[in-house]
Amino acid sequence: MNILIEELPEYEVAFFRHVGSYFEPNGEHWGKLLNWAINNGLLPPQQSFIGISLDNPDLVEGHNCRHDACVTIPDGFDKEIHKNMRFRKLDGGKYALYQYYGTPGMLNIGYKCMYEEWLPNSDYEPDYDRHNLEFSMNNPAEDPEGKSKVHLYVPVKKRIS
Repeated sequence: MNILIEELPEYEVAFFRHVGSYFEPNGEHWGKLLNWAINNGLLPPQQSFIGISLDNPDLVEGHNCRHDACVTIPDGFDKEIHKNMRFRKLDGGKYALYQYYGTPGMLNIGYKCMYEEWLPNSDYEPDYDRHNLEFSMNNPAEDPEGKSKVHLYVPVKKRIS
């Protein structure tokens, strides 16, 4: 596994939340976010699309798992005129980066590799006070193999010996 350690800034994002299994296809919240982002000129490369899986599917029943589809917003963005949109800040800091390329439904394997293989054998431990961030680097519908390219950022802190 080729893992990089990177320092990320704090991001402010607009988001839609989906509640339900991570393993059953449901991109409705992504579709709503994409339409909103297009209508507000919030597209790459200036802005980033970020997924946040808020629950561990090994600990939370599938129908209760929460996922946020986010887009970064620039400084000075007028949030007040968007009454039906939710906004939040994402913490910056030190993250371990795993560059995933595969089918969207198999991203869980990337998480398992990070948490069960790489982290226990590294100089880092998970920082559970921050969320994992899934930066979407492509549109799977436009990929020749229908795969997702995701930069999976796991928040970490130096392991205390």
